[in-house]
Amino acid sequence: MKKTGGTSAKRGAGPVRRRVFMPNAVTRRRARVLVVGDVMLDRYLFGEVNRISPEAPVPVVRVVREEERPGGAANVARNAAALDAQVTLLSVIGADEVGERLRKLIVKEGIRASLRLDKSVETTCKVRVIGRQQQLLRIDFEKAPSREILRQKLTDYRRLLNEKCDVVVLSDYGKGGLTHIVDMIGLARSHGKRILVDPKGDDYSRYKGANVLTPNRSELRDVVGQWSSEADLEKRAQALRRALSLDALLVTRSEEGMTLFDGDGAHHEAAKAREVYDVSGAGDTVIATFAVMIAAGAGLREAMRIANHAAGIVVGKLGTAVAYPEELIGSMRAEQ
Repeated sequence: MKKTGGTSAKRGAGPVRRRVFMPNAVTRRRARVLVVGDVMLDRYLFGEVNRISPEAPVPVVRVVREEERPGGAANVARNAAALDAQVTLLSVIGADEVGERLRKLIVKEGIRASLRLDKSVETTCKVRVIGRQQQLLRIDFEKAPSREILRQKLTDYRRLLNEKCDVVVLSDYGKGGLTHIVDMIGLARSHGKRILVDPKGDDYSRYKGANVLTPNRSELRDVVGQWSSEADLEKRAQALRRALSLDALLVTRSEEGMTLFDGDGAHHEAAKAREVYDVSGAGDTVIATFAVMIAAGAGLREAMRIANHAAGIVVGKLGTAVAYPEELIGSMRAEQ
């Protein structure tokens, strides 16, 4: 994908009040991240809309361009790799053409791919039809992996934990790829790894023992209920954090920014003011950036601050996208 967006500020352009923390800022090695979860191929069909169908009251889209990108946990890995992290991706794909195209896209991003082939399923694919600069329709093709393949994947996971990695990211899209997530969290803890989870569904008990969960506002509401104030939100979030034995709960709140709930209280970052073009994959960018910063030595609050900048960058792009280091540096320097 072509790099777009921010520009880096020149030295001497003004006083710098806060240190710009980037990967390798405190270490001489690359941040090492293991991403595990549900992968998919995101396919975009861009077209022109000039008329309504005579068969039904729907727009007719004349497709003029197609684009494919890694989606799901593959988009998390892609975002981490864009920040110069050393990334390994563990997942399952079907033994089909879509799976092979997805594998090639992942490898092209500089990601080490450990992808189990499941001949009983088709690779998950999301097809989005874009017309007049907006999404008109999404079509999903998906089927959960077989139990046998998932058991083999757990064996792969044990092997990868024995290799060098700083942080484990478990990206749950609810497609069945993290059936053994309880075991995965326990294994990662026994290996002394930091564990970040992007959760799915309303049962968070299976995530107990992770270090950080990154639900969005709607996902958290489904678990703790509707809050009436910021104080009520903090009370509910902290109760959940303690119940799950988490170090922190990082809640992304759309136009309200994001809030980190840890043992010292609540810490908020306001959303970065920019035109929102597409929120697809913004949660992937947040957890990927957060993971890379933690792996590079940043504290939880500093990692949140940088992840917030990354989210502000990608929502200004169409579809699942990434934030590059020069864009992050430009965004952070612009607020100083």
